[in-house]
Amino acid sequence: MWERTLQDLIRGLRANKKDESKFIAQAVDEIRQEIKSKDMEIKAAAVLKLTYLHMMGYDMGWASFHVVEVMSAPRIHLKTIGYLAAAESFKEDTDVLMLTTNLLKKDLGSRPEEVAIALNGLSHIVTPELARDLSPEIVATLNHSRPHIRKRAVLAMYKVLTKYPEILPQSMNRLRDKLDDSDPGVVAATVNVLCELAHRNPRDYLPLAPHLFHLLTTSSNNWMLIKIIKLFGTLTPYEPRLVKKLQPPITDLISTTAAISLLYECVRTCIIGGMLHGHSGNALARTCVTKLAGFLQDADQNLKYIALLAMVNIVPSHPELVAEYQDMILSSVNDEDISIRMRALDLVSAMVSRHNLQPILQQLLSHLVKSESVALPSASEALSQFATSPNAPIVRPAALPSQSPAYRLTLAQRILALGSQDVYANVTDFEWYISVLVDLAYVARVNIGEEIREQLVDIAGRVRAARRYAVQVMVKLLSDDAFLHNASDEGGCPEVLWAAAWICGEYCSELAEPHKLLSYLLQPRIVSLPTEIIAVYLHAAMKVFGSWGAELADRWDDDDLPKVRGVVDDVLERLSSFVTSPDIEVQERAAELLQLFTFVRADLAAFKPHPRSELLYGDAGAETFGGSSSPPIAEPQFPKSLYLIKPLFGAYELNAVALTAQASVPVPEGLDLEAWIVPPQEEPVLSQDTATEEAPEGKRVKKGKKDTGKTKRKGKGKGKAREDESGDEEGGHAPATPVAETAEERAERERVSVGRKAERLERLRDDPYYLIDDRTAPARLDAPDVDSIPVVKLDDLPPLSQAATVSSYLPSLRSSPAPPAQTFVIDRTGEMPEGARSPPPQPVGQSPRSSGSPAPYGNRSRAGTPLAVGAPTAAPLPSRFPAYDLDADEPRPGTPEPIKVMRAKKKGSGSGKKEKKRTQSRKTDGSTTQT
Repeated sequence: MWERTLQDLIRGLRANKKDESKFIAQAVDEIRQEIKSKDMEIKAAAVLKLTYLHMMGYDMGWASFHVVEVMSAPRIHLKTIGYLAAAESFKEDTDVLMLTTNLLKKDLGSRPEEVAIALNGLSHIVTPELARDLSPEIVATLNHSRPHIRKRAVLAMYKVLTKYPEILPQSMNRLRDKLDDSDPGVVAATVNVLCELAHRNPRDYLPLAPHLFHLLTTSSNNWMLIKIIKLFGTLTPYEPRLVKKLQPPITDLISTTAAISLLYECVRTCIIGGMLHGHSGNALARTCVTKLAGFLQDADQNLKYIALLAMVNIVPSHPELVAEYQDMILSSVNDEDISIRMRALDLVSAMVSRHNLQPILQQLLSHLVKSESVALPSASEALSQFATSPNAPIVRPAALPSQSPAYRLTLAQRILALGSQDVYANVTDFEWYISVLVDLAYVARVNIGEEIREQLVDIAGRVRAARRYAVQVMVKLLSDDAFLHNASDEGGCPEVLWAAAWICGEYCSELAEPHKLLSYLLQPRIVSLPTEIIAVYLHAAMKVFGSWGAELADRWDDDDLPKVRGVVDDVLERLSSFVTSPDIEVQERAAELLQLFTFVRADLAAFKPHPRSELLYGDAGAETFGGSSSPPIAEPQFPKSLYLIKPLFGAYELNAVALTAQASVPVPEGLDLEAWIVPPQEEPVLSQDTATEEAPEGKRVKKGKKDTGKTKRKGKGKGKAREDESGDEEGGHAPATPVAETAEERAERERVSVGRKAERLERLRDDPYYLIDDRTAPARLDAPDVDSIPVVKLDDLPPLSQAATVSSYLPSLRSSPAPPAQTFVIDRTGEMPEGARSPPPQPVGQSPRSSGSPAPYGNRSRAGTPLAVGAPTAAPLPSRFPAYDLDADEPRPGTPEPIKVMRAKKKGSGSGKKEKKRTQSRKTDGSTTQT
């Protein structure tokens, strides 16, 4: 019989590529026959072919026993084939591994070539059981006379100690001896094995430190020195005395070696081993930074990367040394390699301080602002390229790194993180930082608007000295048509307009003529913005008009009346387009504004300027204001509706809230947070009579049952019922004596009745045989009664002399003397509630908010405000005028028609005494003005 060799099998595979599976199936059948042969040569050849097919993906687990047979062959070349097949196919769960224990013991004590083959094979197939049983033989081979056997034994010890660490104490002395071996290969192998094993439990290898230090100072093998330095980097955190011992030799290596890999490993070991502290550590740190700075100037990108990576770890302990190469580091931010750019950003973030924040942020921002137009080749360059190789593809210039959206987003986020680090701890000029945030909104062209909005609102609330400048910048932003046009594009940052509208509305008192801002807040083009931003625009418009109206009232001049009427008419005209918005929030706010400004316009139309000769309002009413029995006071000289809106937003000062404010609120005495505020209602137990009475009308009691007479009696008339009752009395049944029902019993009965009715309706709702009328009552179509409109009293305004006087300033910001040097004070902690107690300790690893980012600022009303609530710590500030009150007896319709100003009609009948009394308590100078 002719058998195929491995070469024949490979030739056949190449010749039968179309029918490869068929050829392999035929070859496997032949191998199954050959592997059963008693001739060890044929069996070994079959195992070798099967191993080749196994490397192609075909299973040979069925031939494991035959592999063990070949491993036990006496000839060395056959034994090699067996160990090779075992290394390729055996796994830890292979069942024939238990048969190899004695075989391996025999081979480990045989000729050197067999020992070498057995050590190589054992390192691949070792299991915890084999490592335990063969550990004495392997440790014995560490003292073999042949150096290559000793080296193989050391390398095999790594796999044995990994599988069975319990033999480390028995083998430690032998491993220590191998560090002093006469053969350099054995020493290098031992150092390599110890370096890998020390990562698992470094304390076990501390006794080897003297021998390793001797090798460090005497060896000239760079690769072994790298392993030794790595090993010391693992051991020094567990033995601090090594730091002082290692500083001189490592400093000498850093200064003298020309091997880049060894130099970097020395720097890395100095960082992780804590060798850069103290006087000698400072000198070593300067040496390390100087060498790393040389890597940054190298053309090799790998050296730049490892230099930036090492500097990131040096910055926390020696920031002043790294800061000397700030320009060189910033130049790496725009490198073509994305990995270098990201490491440069990490290094820049680590080296930021109060002294270098501004130049660093300006440099980072310049990478986004930089022109991204790629320079085209000149005509001569294009012709020369075409003349040299007309068929060669045209090489187009590569895109600049800053064109990548992912990188631009990372760079923008890093700018914001550096500025807001530790609640703006590194920011010394907040006006400059506000300008940076606005510039970032213009040039980022990525979705970073939400983060910019949060910081703008947060700064305006925390830093009082920056509010004036913030309002000035936000006004310019709201009036920028180009920004509004691009806001709907990808990366347009429309959320910044949210912050601009909110800041201008909240701090509009900084503006000299805030009414000019209304045309930008209510312009029709904002309908393209997201609905939550439109809602903030409308809310800010109401704040701006309220502040401006109150200011005009304080310094009223009749010449201002046409201007106020024009502004109100313009606002009403602009609001008409928002009332029909599909968004319910925008629609509701627009409807509220429409009703308020309709009321203001009606009041302005009814207002009649007083002649100049009449007494002023404040002079006439300063002494008689507020008394019900005093003589009537004069009408105010200004439209009273101008004070209508501002009190809605000025009751509290909006401040930041401390992170632990909620947890520090003291619990009042007598309040039990665990007790029920309203005790749960007990289920009433219904008697049989009550259940029969409450049965639904659709269910009738069958005949022949109990209480039939009671059921029939319900259908009788009143007269018949009386006859039945009188018959009962005549039959000798005395009627029950009526008992007086107290108020508590009546309330309890009504409550139980209501509960039973609700339970019955809920039960019938799921009954398919019972129909419930769910139709709502039709709306009333009759005209509303004018007298039923709520009355707002505007008579109790304070005298003009008591109102705070506001100086009149001209456009833009209010003019004020500029301070010689601006000092910004930031509220980093926030307010705490009165009587605050110590908050409970936070669990380890949990915190209400990271200290690296500022806490969100407060909000006072729905979407038109920032993200969190700024709880006031003091009582509300007293208003300069009484609140608007409504009479309790007057009806309050849900959605009245636009309010008209007119005289109230006296009611003819009804509550005459009550009306007369109420009229006397509201006397004025002859008439009562109601709206």
